[in-house]
Amino acid sequence: MNKILEKEHFSEKVVRLVVEAPSIARSRRAGHFVIVRSGDHGERIPLTIADADTDRGTITLVVQAIGESTSKICALEPGEYLTDVVGPLGQATHISKVGTVVCCGGGVGVAPLLPIIKAMKAAGNRVVTVLAARTRELVILEEQVAEYSDEIIIMTDDGSYGKQGLVTDGVEEVINREKVDMVVTIGPAVMMKFVALLTKKYDVPTMCSLNTIMVDGTGMCGACRVTVDGKTRFVCIDGPEFDAHKVDFDEMMMRLRSYN
Repeated sequence: MNKILEKEHFSEKVVRLVVEAPSIARSRRAGHFVIVRSGDHGERIPLTIADADTDRGTITLVVQAIGESTSKICALEPGEYLTDVVGPLGQATHISKVGTVVCCGGGVGVAPLLPIIKAMKAAGNRVVTVLAARTRELVILEEQVAEYSDEIIIMTDDGSYGKQGLVTDGVEEVINREKVDMVVTIGPAVMMKFVALLTKKYDVPTMCSLNTIMVDGTGMCGACRVTVDGKTRFVCIDGPEFDAHKVDFDEMMMRLRSYN
C-alpha cells in the first residue's frame, strides 16, 4: 500500500496527491503513467505521473473527481493509503534538443504536461507554455510550469485571467512571431484535435498524449485502441504519446462518448 503524504485542492473536484512510491520515483521518466486502485474492489485508474522526488521517494498525481472511483481517491487524506500503485507504465516521452518547443495544456492535462516541460527545458530547448482553462479557478500548476518555461501564456474562455480565447489562439500567436520547432499538446481530445489542425497548417511537428482513453493500462482490455496513420494502436502500451497529425481524433472522440 502507498501512503499519501500531501494533498492540495486545485479546485472543488481536482486534487494534487503526493504519494510514497520510491521505486517508481527512481525509474519514472516524462510521459510515464501508473495504475492506481483504492480499496480491494476498487476500479483500476490510469494516472500520468505529474512529478517525482527521488530523495523523498514520492510521486505526484493530479486527480479529477468524475465518477465513483476517482471521487473515492480524491476523498483520501494525508496519512491514508492507496491500495495499489503500479508503474511506471507506457512509453516515455522522446526528449531531445530541437530548438523552440511550445507546450500547451488544457485543464488537468497540464499535470502530465509538467514533466515534459521540465525535460524539454533540461535538454536545452526554449520552452513556451500555453495554459488554457474555462475560468481562472481552473488554471492549475501555474507556478510550477512557470519555473521551467521561458515564457508562459494563459488563455481562459471567459477572459477572467490571462487572455480571452482558446489554446489555439495562444499557440498561433507564438507561431506567427517566431520559429517553432515542435508543439506538445495534452488535454481534452477536441482541444488536441484543433491544435493538430492548426500546427499541420504551419507544418510544425506536433506530439499529443491520448491518456484520457486508457482503462486497463496493460494492453489487455483493448478499450484504448486508436487509429494512428491508418493503423490500430493501443494507447497504454504503444503510447500514450503519438504524432498528433496522424491520429484519427474524430474516431477517438466518438469512442470516448460511448462512456457517457
